[in-house]
Amino acid sequence: MIDYGGFYIDRPVGNNAFSYEERDNKRIYVPRLIEARIDQVELGGPAAFIEVEDGQEEECFGMKNMYRLVDKEIIGRGKEVYLFDNHNHAFFFWCQALNRGLMERGQVLLHVDQHKDTRIPPDYDVNIGDLEDVKRYTNEVLNVGSFIKPALYHGIFSDLMIVDSTYSMDMEYPESYVLDIDLDFFSRDMDYIDYDQKIGRVKEYIEGASLITIATSPFFIEQERALGTYLRYKKFKIKVN
Repeated sequence: MIDYGGFYIDRPVGNNAFSYEERDNKRIYVPRLIEARIDQVELGGPAAFIEVEDGQEEECFGMKNMYRLVDKEIIGRGKEVYLFDNHNHAFFFWCQALNRGLMERGQVLLHVDQHKDTRIPPDYDVNIGDLEDVKRYTNEVLNVGSFIKPALYHGIFSDLMIVDSTYSMDMEYPESYVLDIDLDFFSRDMDYIDYDQKIGRVKEYIEGASLITIATSPFFIEQERALGTYLRYKKFKIKVN
């Protein structure tokens, strides 16, 4: 597994550019990627996202690490699942899977999210075959709202299907897709959609996907709520340090 994360960003780039000049704390942490079972997932660590709203600086804390999940029921079913905080990291995991032969190029991206995340990034200058360059681009150029356009531009995906409403949940999804979930789909703002309906549909999406990226998005949803949704059918509790 490639070394990814475990460093701070202290310049106004990527996710750290948000409200940079207005903030007192001018650095965010990118947690290290490790392999773990779902019962080993821990909340905590330094701030992963900082924003200023109405003059108040808000430090958002995610998980202690990023995780490649290695539970038997995941690995045994041939699924590659990544759980992480800020959603732009999905771009790195897509490129890594492509380079390792774990996904086919040109599938549809099935994006389940409160937000569309289709902002245009500052540039598309990345060599997707060079994971060190992908690491740079993911953290210094992309942010939580701009990571999908470059994946389409570079042909990682052929098309995008966004699930962000009751209407889109009723659409037929493609036979071959990569599943990308933002757990803010289960935030309080999305409570107008029946919770069990959302859970049921997402479980259907999971069944048909071999590569799944899951963002906990600490700025957009309380992390205990986010992971509580993911672990709804599990018997253990989330660790909080």
